[in-house]
Amino acid sequence: MTTANNLPQDRYKAVWLIFFVLGLGTLLPWNFFMTATQYFTSRLKEPAMSKDAQNETRTDTRSVLQSKFNNVMTLCAMVPLLIFTCLNSFLHQRIPQKLRISGSLSVILVVFLITAVLVKVDMEPLPFFTITMIKIVCINSFGAILQGSLFGIAGLLPASYTTPIMSGQGFAGTFAAASMICAIASGADIGDSSFGYFIIACVVIILAIVSYFALPRMEFYKFYADSRSLKPGNNEENMVDLLNKESSEEKSATVNLTDEEVSHSSSVLTIFKKIWVMALSVCFVFTITIGVFPAVTVDVQPYAEDEEFKKYFIPVFCFLLFNLMDWAGRSLTAKCTWPGKNSIWLPVLVLLRVVFVPLFVLCNVQPRNNLGVVFAHDAWYIVFMILFSFSNGYLASLCMCFGPKKVSQHEAETAGAIMAFFLSLGLALGAALSFGFRAMI
Repeated sequence: MTTANNLPQDRYKAVWLIFFVLGLGTLLPWNFFMTATQYFTSRLKEPAMSKDAQNETRTDTRSVLQSKFNNVMTLCAMVPLLIFTCLNSFLHQRIPQKLRISGSLSVILVVFLITAVLVKVDMEPLPFFTITMIKIVCINSFGAILQGSLFGIAGLLPASYTTPIMSGQGFAGTFAAASMICAIASGADIGDSSFGYFIIACVVIILAIVSYFALPRMEFYKFYADSRSLKPGNNEENMVDLLNKESSEEKSATVNLTDEEVSHSSSVLTIFKKIWVMALSVCFVFTITIGVFPAVTVDVQPYAEDEEFKKYFIPVFCFLLFNLMDWAGRSLTAKCTWPGKNSIWLPVLVLLRVVFVPLFVLCNVQPRNNLGVVFAHDAWYIVFMILFSFSNGYLASLCMCFGPKKVSQHEAETAGAIMAFFLSLGLALGAALSFGFRAMI
């Protein structure tokens, strides 16, 4: 008999590490595409452009495809992410979990292999732009299914097991940004460095696939996953032990559910009513984040005149700094969960993040036609980026942890899928707003 004193332990933190690797796999594809902007825009140069213009990374003589790349890329990523996360929220019970997760990872792996091969293939700018956007649509469509499924199964485990997913996602951006900086520092031809860059992504996706197939072999994971099929009566004590952190009322309600009540349990709308504050909060967090990052932040010009500093300014202080602080914020929730899941301060702090829109818009974003520059010095941009990225990681992670824990155990997977949908809705709204934020400058 399993009791509270001898519940299976996560030996060597193996399940925690697997969720970390899977979290890494969900956002690594998008981050590798996003941080490879220099490579993609270099492939979009118009043949008629002068050699001097081609050597400029930021100039008013950029082609139409180059100037629109970041906005269109973000839109092509976030809209499919929203659509497929929505589909996953309603269809996850009809498609086997194994097919959803392993199938999505396999498709993403194929897309990266194609991307690596295309590095060595000469193409005209327009076809290359079109194929790149199709690949971005593809990886984010299957990435949405992967992310929603992953948060769903994490909802079956203790609340702390959402943290490695969020932490892995945060590390994905850090890993991609660090890889990009190493590629710049190597001085290698952009084609050769990009080829190696995408091959590294393939290796990580393969690692995620292997990790997922190892997950069902873990006793700790099997215990919580199998808890959904526990029947009342002889297994009542097991269920009570499993839910020992819930309130006595929630325990009683869960224990007394019959098989028929579980199978016909709360609808998606009923579950949403229990978690709507968390769902809308995580949506707003990412609406603000994607609204300005990277569409606005990537065009900030350094105040310093040093050429070496200029070369590394955006890679280090936009991409790397954002991802490091975002990762730190996500990881902190393993030790600190203030404010609590019922505190009014959580949605208040989320709403306060809207201040970052004018702060970044008034930095030295170039080119600009309407607003003046208020925060010209680089220090302002760096401080804003630290606060912006840390708050994004911390508040988003809190919302994703709390959402599935506001419902009963048998509703946790659906709640996790709903939370993933609203996360994606925030990303899509942010992508749409990014056009307006950039245009107002």
